[in-house]
Amino acid sequence: MQVGIPLRRKLRAVDRRRREVRMFAAAMQHRTRPVLAQIVPIRRCNLDCGYCNEYDRTSAPVPLPEMLARVDKLAALGTSIITISGGEPLLHPQLEDIIGRIRAHGAIATLISNAYLMSHERIRALNDAGLDYLQISIDNVQPDDTSMKSLRVLERKLGWLAREAEFSITINSVLGAGVRHPEDALVVARHARSLGFNSTVGIAHDGGGQSRGLSEDQFHIYQDIRKMETGVFSFAHFDRFQENLAHGLPNAWHCRAGARFLYICEDGLVHWCSQQRGHPGIPLADYSQADIEREYAAVKGCAPFCSISCVQQTAMLDQIRQDPRGMLHDLVERRRATDPGFRTPVLLRFLAWAFLDNRWAGALRGAFARLFGLRTG
Repeated sequence: MQVGIPLRRKLRAVDRRRREVRMFAAAMQHRTRPVLAQIVPIRRCNLDCGYCNEYDRTSAPVPLPEMLARVDKLAALGTSIITISGGEPLLHPQLEDIIGRIRAHGAIATLISNAYLMSHERIRALNDAGLDYLQISIDNVQPDDTSMKSLRVLERKLGWLAREAEFSITINSVLGAGVRHPEDALVVARHARSLGFNSTVGIAHDGGGQSRGLSEDQFHIYQDIRKMETGVFSFAHFDRFQENLAHGLPNAWHCRAGARFLYICEDGLVHWCSQQRGHPGIPLADYSQADIEREYAAVKGCAPFCSISCVQQTAMLDQIRQDPRGMLHDLVERRRATDPGFRTPVLLRFLAWAFLDNRWAGALRGAFARLFGLRTG
């Protein structure tokens, strides 16, 4: 490892936390300000995974001026996090310029990649561009005819990332219908943790983003992976969405896609998400505050069994905004239920005391509300 990389990695992590706090405060203050947008700079992919409907084999990269204009428009709408997805984004020859433009606007830059094209040179270029987060999906330990995104194929590149990347890395695995070797998800998660990466697990969905429940064996694996999450404020501990879906149960929630979450395809159109293209299908260049207000209020029929976790998480911010006191209480109780041996950190004990446990809680909640723009009524 080059001298200086560990220090730069720590400094960048501190800066990310600062910008994330600012993002949270902005989300609390502005009800219809977009929190997260996904943009597609190229629909082509270098792989041909049997379950995927988000790629083709022929599309050219979106020209850089168009991508920069889309980033500028998202910034003008107040978007806090911009995620680059695909297709395979590493196929875009000017990917780092897009990332740099995102960072120039002060937004958090995230990349979703299969990492097949990762190299030492590309890692350095992503460092220099200011990438904040990289998410890699690994479907199995050994490649098969459904997916080549395997731990065996990517293991060397993961080692390079562990040594050289200055951005945060998350490895995502999947459980659900069509997964041949669900035990592989646990192997992948443990390996990710051994390299210092974060690990997450998702539930497979169909072409409409709808999920089905897990088998008993898969549910136990799902629980084991979730227990690896150590952050007390992790969505994995607070998020009921996937837990219900794992049991085959619907969720009662108000999807904010088209408002809090935007998906912009390679043609520059805004959709609810990658699985619900055509709603509303409006060019990003023409997208207005009126469109955001309409989609914020719109009821989506696909919501009960939706498994698109990034859309769910942006909607959760509005639950926090509407009831910060209840959210904190629920967070503490669910964390204890997940881990009976959990010892509450000093910061969380202070927040719980300030919001829940003492006679000055009302005044303290008011102070926090003024500081972060929270609604407490």
